Amino acid sequence: MSIVNNIAVVIPSYKVRAHVLDVINKVGPEISRIYVVDDSCPEQSGLFVEEFCSDPRVKVLKHERNLGVGGAVMTGYKAAIAEGMEVIVKLDGDGQMDPDLIMDFVEPILSGEADYTKGNRFFDLEKVRVMPRARLFGNAVLSFMAKLSSGYWNLFDPTNGYTAIHRDVLLHLPLSKISERYFFETDILFRLNTLRAVVVDVPMEAKYGDEISNLKISSIVGEFLAKHVRNFFKRIFYNYYLRDMSVASIELPFGCLMLLFGAVFGSYNWIKSIETGLQSSAGTVMLSALPLIVGMHLILAFLGHDIRSVPDRPFHRGKSRVANKLEKNNAE
Repeated sequence: MSIVNNIAVVIPSYKVRAHVLDVINKVGPEISRIYVVDDSCPEQSGLFVEEFCSDPRVKVLKHERNLGVGGAVMTGYKAAIAEGMEVIVKLDGDGQMDPDLIMDFVEPILSGEADYTKGNRFFDLEKVRVMPRARLFGNAVLSFMAKLSSGYWNLFDPTNGYTAIHRDVLLHLPLSKISERYFFETDILFRLNTLRAVVVDVPMEAKYGDEISNLKISSIVGEFLAKHVRNFFKRIFYNYYLRDMSVASIELPFGCLMLLFGAVFGSYNWIKSIETGLQSSAGTVMLSALPLIVGMHLILAFLGHDIRSVPDRPFHRGKSRVANKLEKNNAE
């Protein structure tokens, strides 16, 4: 297959010396450039690639200190933009992601159907069985949290790092504000939603071999929860109050207030009834129950509107002039 587009692959490299050369060798000839980002790897994987890889497409980028997977990917993104790459694919160097699927991630972007594509390991239920149960449960929880914080209710497997993005979208993202470590994949979804970019899941099969994950679930649960809550409130403010106003902008605050009032008023009278031994009147019960019911209804109505508001018009179509202008300004 000949090179028909400026497609680049970014491979963050940290403790993947045993697998990275095999990953590079499997990258097809349709790829113009391969950026291997040595994220201050203790195994000196960047030097290892320079010494033992003869592929002319490979360019090794090195960090003086460890920035995390997000920081490594963004270094690759910046290099790809500087060299005029059109679509940039992020591929892990541990061998869990099949390089043969690269064009499956690229084609929806080149055809104008998507701005960003990401892998989903949960399409084939038979193959899902090989995944560790702890990872399945963790992914389900993280996926729900990501739907709330990012607004992409149609996506699953948010921590999947097999992704592709169009350069015009990248030029509009605040790369310096995106999380540099393991929250990177989810944080970029939040940033993409603020652009109303179209994100599409791509079915893929997970591979589990002798590689060791650097991600420790117990150490990131609290951090992920805090960042998801932060992104949720920022997204709601941006989309429903700063950039636009709709019925949903009223439903959410009124729903929360009524739910809170019903819960507090009902709890107070329930405790008072227990202490005094007197049964609450029908009016008191109704005054507690009605706000709870109406508040829940308003919140569900808001969620329904939010789910229907998933971006469906690609951002990068017709953005070439704006992107070129931004690129020129950045260069200056």
